Amino acid sequence: MCLALPARIVALDGDDATVDLGGVRKGVSIALTPGVAVGDYVIVHVGHAIGVVDPEEAQRTLALFAELAAMEDKPA
Repeated sequence: MCLALPARIVALDGDDATVDLGGVRKGVSIALTPGVAVGDYVIVHVGHAIGVVDPEEAQRTLALFAELAAMEDKPA
């Protein structure tokens, strides 16, 4: 199974960007998403931004991931 995560772009440098993934900063390639800007949300898969996502949709997705993580932390 493959998983792609929404991340917010915090810095740009040519075809590379730094994104924020839940407080973790990571370098990714933005070669597949020309025209992105700082503040945009992109879908990241194995070090590459593969698409741009609406900020509201990104927030909903991140909230669902947080909810799943909270459920995993609860004892059975």
